[in-house]
Amino acid sequence: MSRARARDASGSSGSSASSRVLAVPGAPADGHGVDAAAPPAGGRRTDLATPPADGAATRGPRPRSGRAGAWAELLRLPALFTVPGDALAGAAAAGVRPGRRTLLAIGSSLCLYEAGMALNDWADRAEDAVERAHRPIPSGRIRPAAALAAACGLTGAGLALAAAAGRPALAVAAPLAGSVWAYDLVLKHTPAGPAAMAAARGLDLLLGAAATSGGTRAALPSAALLGSHTLAVTAVSRRETTGGSVLAPSAALATTGVLTRLVVGHRRTRLPAGRWAAAAPGLSGSKPPVGAPEAGDVLTAALGAAYAATAARPYLHATLNPSPPLTQRAVGGGIRATIPLQAALAARAGAPATSLLIAALAPAGRMFARRAAMRKVSIT
Repeated sequence: MSRARARDASGSSGSSASSRVLAVPGAPADGHGVDAAAPPAGGRRTDLATPPADGAATRGPRPRSGRAGAWAELLRLPALFTVPGDALAGAAAAGVRPGRRTLLAIGSSLCLYEAGMALNDWADRAEDAVERAHRPIPSGRIRPAAALAAACGLTGAGLALAAAAGRPALAVAAPLAGSVWAYDLVLKHTPAGPAAMAAARGLDLLLGAAATSGGTRAALPSAALLGSHTLAVTAVSRRETTGGSVLAPSAALATTGVLTRLVVGHRRTRLPAGRWAAAAPGLSGSKPPVGAPEAGDVLTAALGAAYAATAARPYLHATLNPSPPLTQRAVGGGIRATIPLQAALAARAGAPATSLLIAALAPAGRMFARRAAMRKVSIT
């Protein structure tokens, strides 16, 4: 969740939007990502994280002076809040309580996501020189070689952290890193771009499951749902700067409805005693309390409703009027909706504490994004 490639959800000042969605973690993305969607031929989109303030999409942020500010702008730091929920939702889907190896998976995801962000701007430096001359590389605040070196170093760090979490985690992190690089260097402007971004976000969730439990099978349904959401957002982002597409936002709106129904309507299977204790720490007894499943269903429904409300309204507006500003807001809404979706997936897996932890990332991300906007650091 790219990687990614996460403005995963944001403003037009970034280069390609897909990279924020998750990038993948990298592009991600959401890139990992890490994220975030690829720009159409003739238009560029920003990454998925959080939408810019009104007017930012057309004016573009003023460059922030200082080396630290340039790197914060290049890496789109506010988008990182969409990344930890992937690994946490993966651990919940596996039915295991998050632990040290889950933290290693989160660290790996964050590194791979940021690798996708740096690689995204390096790959788009010629295009940005024409369309977004204020970006760190074309403005001369960061050298292209430095951005590429950062992408390589962050990729290496991400793989090293995954290796520390165990062989199963590394087995997932390797193709995740490959998807981030493939997206930014080859697939971004092709019809396969949205699918690559979706695969990266899904792999990011599986990374959390593999690191925590040693397997990924139980987390495959959750990864498919999260990947479908990322696919829809990335498809909308490809027309973010040009607008004019009714099909993409209407398809994303329909996808949101289907995903909400699948998440909220899912009947949780009672876990064995040990796995229930891991998924819902603090509950005593060998079996879940009588009221626990019902309480969990209420939490899942609430988080599912939050997901639908965050994504559906801007998608509907973009469907009725597919102008660039409304399309950009639809992308931002889709990126913001990633966090409540991750939380809902954890809640439906029977991990209420984990789901609430993920949900808390949303207000924290908004606060960080506002501060970043005040300093002219674009999220995407």
